[in-house]
Amino acid sequence: MKQYFLSLEKRFLFFISALFLLTGILSACTLIPDGDSDRGATTVKQDSFGDSYTQIKYLEQGWSNADSLWFYTTTQGSNLMPYDFFMVLEKAGDSKLFRSDENMNFYRYLPQKATSSNPDALPVGWVKDSYEGKEYVGLTCAACHTGQINYNGVGIRIDGGPASADMEEIMKDIAKALQYTRANEETRNRFVKNVLASGNYKSESEVLFDLEKYEQRLTSYTIINRSSTPYGYARLDAFGRIYNRVLEHLINERELRELLRDRKIMRDDQLSDQELDKIMQDTDKVLSGEQRDHVVERLSKTLTKWQLGRLRKELFNPADAPVSYPFLWDIPQHDYVQWNGLAANAGLGPVGRNTGEVIGVFGTLDWQEAKRSNLSTLIGGQASGITQVSFASSVDVHNLRKIESHLQKLQSPVWPQDILGSIDQQRASRGESIFNEYCVSCHARIDRADPERRIIANMSKVSAVGTDPRMSENSINAQGYSGILRNQYVGLEVGDILLDRKAPVAALLTKATLNVVATPGPDNWFFQRWADWIVNISKAFFHNEIKASIKQGNYDPDTTASPLASLKADTARSLKGIWATAPYLHNGSVPTLYDLLLPKKREGDPEEGEYRPDQFEVGSREFDPVKVGLKSSGYQGFTFDTSLRSNSNAGHEYASGKTAQANGKVLEPLTKDERLDLLEYLKTL
Repeated sequence: MKQYFLSLEKRFLFFISALFLLTGILSACTLIPDGDSDRGATTVKQDSFGDSYTQIKYLEQGWSNADSLWFYTTTQGSNLMPYDFFMVLEKAGDSKLFRSDENMNFYRYLPQKATSSNPDALPVGWVKDSYEGKEYVGLTCAACHTGQINYNGVGIRIDGGPASADMEEIMKDIAKALQYTRANEETRNRFVKNVLASGNYKSESEVLFDLEKYEQRLTSYTIINRSSTPYGYARLDAFGRIYNRVLEHLINERELRELLRDRKIMRDDQLSDQELDKIMQDTDKVLSGEQRDHVVERLSKTLTKWQLGRLRKELFNPADAPVSYPFLWDIPQHDYVQWNGLAANAGLGPVGRNTGEVIGVFGTLDWQEAKRSNLSTLIGGQASGITQVSFASSVDVHNLRKIESHLQKLQSPVWPQDILGSIDQQRASRGESIFNEYCVSCHARIDRADPERRIIANMSKVSAVGTDPRMSENSINAQGYSGILRNQYVGLEVGDILLDRKAPVAALLTKATLNVVATPGPDNWFFQRWADWIVNISKAFFHNEIKASIKQGNYDPDTTASPLASLKADTARSLKGIWATAPYLHNGSVPTLYDLLLPKKREGDPEEGEYRPDQFEVGSREFDPVKVGLKSSGYQGFTFDTSLRSNSNAGHEYASGKTAQANGKVLEPLTKDERLDLLEYLKTL
């Protein structure tokens, strides 16, 4: 797939270059947070999974104390709910605060103590964000990309590592807490009193209005993204949820009216023109956020549950392909990123990728009809002669650029022998030879500290690797109503797509994020926001040393008949720090590296053999240094069932002689001693 924003670059590169010279290269400075030696981390005595740690250890990853804290607390434009609400919200049916360390740790968000950059002691990746004069709680990159493993009472914090967070359940439970607060008089009165005490709301009616609004938004979000396969800890269908948020905001009045006349949604219970007009009252061609809230409220009161279900099914795609959170070290040095190589890293690609991520984690999207064509619509490639759309949002391009630059310094973690035990160098030496034969053709060696390193994401067809195909299939097959983008053009590698009534959501996301980035944030006065925008985009483009290049590996190329074919692939990257990134495979279906070297048990296989586990527990952060992974049994966590849709633990069985190398050759299965040798070498990476 063509990288995000290639058409944007062509359109305004010269324009930006000229204005960049005129405005200079000064940008707003970011305050450096305090350099707490523990980087704000606090300890846990005993949690619901039996985990405990009495001290925190950071490994040398190229970041200082201040660097880590900056990453944890730098906002990106995520607006989950009013900040005052989150600070006083209680658990449903319980007077304990939802944000308590004990509760947030249950969802596996890392508890923190108060620091100058985090005075309210929010967990890692939760932060106060401001937009148009209001304060919100939101998520930062660190919420999904900061890991921790525990061993012998030591918590080893892994910056840029995959989180263990269960975002699916926490969003459901926040919605339930809001519902309970509104329904229970005693809880509601306490909530209103505490929110008013913060001074940001003037009256009880204002608080209750927003309480109902955010309850509806979060409830709708959880229903839209309901999955037949529960995610559990350490996984999220991020792209499925980003896709659905884009579709939710692209729908326009005309399209919605047509759907509400569709018999497969309404059956024989057709709405009259008067009823339709009542649902759509005070709306424009493009539904603003407030207008959309009102429409959703009216629909919920007018349609039956069956009709609402049919409408949701028609508008959205199942977010049913959860994957592990990718680790972030070496990300800025890659040519393509994401599990299937969806996003190119050249030019403005990282800004587009990160903009899509903010859309997914509750960026405020104030998309509405523009009064006329302007510079943003021109740069965003909006065709003339059709409704022009303003893509104003809370997305903080300035911080997104700085975060990507910040990651340039991040290095992979090195196995801490003083904590996890010494590496058997003789085994590791034998394992290196095995790695050279079985692994190195896809997983390149790099120098973790080399500032000039480049990493090629080696692409392999999913059909060849044999891993679960659901994620890659969804990325290609997901379709949605183009709504406000209908009749626009989107540039892909093999040519431009003219967006019909329904279009690939990957193309819609590309076009939407392009326009979001092309639209300066509305918070500053006119000249200031345009000057900041020019500087940010110019720096993002000119400071990116990754240039456009073709994908490499054994994959199906994009064609005019199948313009997204290359996305049905798995990407192989360097295995530096792989020991700290359990569970394994893109969907987290294998708990340890040792298990990854085993085959999946198939019908007819002998019972006495060693196989990948078909069920295991997820949630504990306790580390197993022998098998190299997280504790996967002996406690009541989330049961990962590999028989469920999207959860297959098959594929990538090179070490067990089940999967052919890229050259078509199937190597001999490793013996147990050889597996242990290879495992010991993987610890050294």
